[in-house]
Parts: sequence; structure tokens; C-alpha cells
Amino acid sequence: MFYVFLAEGFEETEALAPVDVMRRAKLDVKTVGVTGECVTSSHGVPVKADITIDSIDLDGVQGVILPGGMPGTLNLEANEKVLEAVKYSCENGKIVAAICAAPSILGHLGILDGKKATCFPGFEKELKGADYTGTHTVTDGNIITAKGAGCAIEFGHAIVSLAVSKDAADKVIGDMQCL
Repeated sequence: MFYVFLAEGFEETEALAPVDVMRRAKLDVKTVGVTGECVTSSHGVPVKADITIDSIDLDGVQGVILPGGMPGTLNLEANEKVLEAVKYSCENGKIVAAICAAPSILGHLGILDGKKATCFPGFEKELKGADYTGTHTVTDGNIITAKGAGCAIEFGHAIVSLAVSKDAADKVIGDMQCL
């Protein structure tokens, strides 16, 4: 199971485009309402989450995805259950993926120490211990980071590449007419 955490003020493209790519690849993915069942994006789009944060089960989690957006990133970082899920996933070799401002959460937790990473311009200093690349998407071990909304499908591709295979990810992206 993959969990995509949605908190008030999340960036909808950064959350939903990777969900779409992952579901097309037949991955088991759930959107998780951190701040309730209906979560409003940074651009005023209400989204009904599949489950709420109280329903997550870390036994069997394959990975966690943190979309950016403001104040969504701050709301994610303020939630202890989100941080617990990120730490658990990291410590157990599961996929930890963050896009836009959300890699700052990984930096604050020390997860990026010695890792290559990227983020939305202006958040570089928050990636404590990371080797900032400035590229659209970076995979370093089980950690995936991406720059922002324009990279959301590429971010989904990186998640599917790591979770399934590059060939499977290429097929999904090709079928979507992105290649």
C-alpha cells in the first residue's frame, strides 16, 4: 500500500498526477486526508480522500508520498502521524517520495543526509545534509524528490520505476502520451 498524504493547502497536481500514474501501473495507492476526509487544495479544489490519517496501517506500507504546496507542506510537517509514517518508511527501506516544498520535511528529519535531492527553488537550504541537484526529479536509494507541479508526471514515473520497473513506468507514461 502506498499512502499519498493530503493536508489543507496541498498542491493538487503534485498529489493527483502521481496517484493517476501509480494507479495506471496497478499499484495499491490511497489518498489520506490528514486534516479530514475532504481536503481543500492550495487552489481551492476540494478533494475527498480515500481514507483519513486515523485509518493508516504501517504494516505492509510500500511507501509514502508527500505533495507540496503551501500551506499544505507546513500542515503535513505539523502532523505527528505523517512524520511517524515517513520515519517508519525510511527506516524500513520503503519508498519515501516528496515534491516541491515537501522535501524540506525530509531535510528537517535528517533523511536527506548524504543523499542527492531536489526541491522547489527557494527551499534548497531546508534540505539539510543533501547534495542538491536542481534537476526535475531525483531518485537516491529509496528516496525520491522532485521540483514542482510541472514535474508531477515525471515524479509518478520515478515512483513506479522504483516500485515496479522502469519498463512498467515507461509503458504507463507512453500510454498517457507523455513520451
